[in-house]
Amino acid sequence: MKKSIALLQPPEVIFRSNWTDRYETKVARWLIPWDGEEAVDIGFIGVPLSKTSISVSGASLLPNSVRELFKAVTTYNVDADVDLQELLARDMGDIQMHVTDLAQCHRNIEQGLTNVYQVLPNLFPVIVGGDHSITYPSVKAFKKRFAGKVGIVQFDSHMDVRNLDDGGPSNGTPIRSLIEAGTVEGNRIAQIGIHSFANSKPYREYAVAKGITQFTARQVAREGIDGILSQAMAVAGTETDAIYVTVDMDVLDQAYAPGVPAMVPAGMTSWQLFDGLFELGKNPKVMGMDVVCVDPVRDQRQATSRMTLYAILTFLAGYMKRP
Repeated sequence: MKKSIALLQPPEVIFRSNWTDRYETKVARWLIPWDGEEAVDIGFIGVPLSKTSISVSGASLLPNSVRELFKAVTTYNVDADVDLQELLARDMGDIQMHVTDLAQCHRNIEQGLTNVYQVLPNLFPVIVGGDHSITYPSVKAFKKRFAGKVGIVQFDSHMDVRNLDDGGPSNGTPIRSLIEAGTVEGNRIAQIGIHSFANSKPYREYAVAKGITQFTARQVAREGIDGILSQAMAVAGTETDAIYVTVDMDVLDQAYAPGVPAMVPAGMTSWQLFDGLFELGKNPKVMGMDVVCVDPVRDQRQATSRMTLYAILTFLAGYMKRP
């Protein structure tokens, strides 16, 4: 029987390619809209909210910008020798936003995702923002799925622990919001790619006091992603029932991500991010992810939107390597 999920709207746009090749599958022919009946394994869910961004941002346009690229990318990962079309993945559409009420938008995100998980309890969500404020209500909904604790692995130049009085909740507050709400404990959070001159000392002190484990972009460059990621997974995975992965695309060097609102020099490389996401995809404890903070309006030739799609597909290639 066809199911209807409250606060979940069908994809706003659907891009199809007129080009066909019997031996090649484009993402557009695999990640098609959900029909309301299938028991889906992987669900692409858009959360088009960017009014909560501290920087001027059109990140609400990212879900559709990524969808537009479905027709340009194939489902085959040659390095892992896996074809994603073997996964039952569908475009679930977008969580409904309120036009003016930002607090209501956050409530919609939490309730909308909760509704999705109730109808499709085995769904693995791939959530595309939106700015980073969406991670707070998303993780709150994610936590309800599990009886115990959850951990977070975060790729980000920023700590996202700004105080909640000076303009919050915003894209600078999701991690602090989760800690203050008691949703996630600080010692179950690992942040990778933290950048100098993008954060303040008081917020570093807050993170340390709350037990957050942090690895800077310089550490990733010097030590490599593999060892750091192993430590991060141990932090987020010890004595937890599930891990949530959140990727702020401004973790990348500005050369790789020209379309993020808060660019940084000397950030992580695309390969460091992809290798990290592939390993996280392989980890059966990772049960959900989001990718946020790309402004298609500022993006040259959709370079950062394309990077976002490749990040998602690389994670899913790792997912296919699970036992």
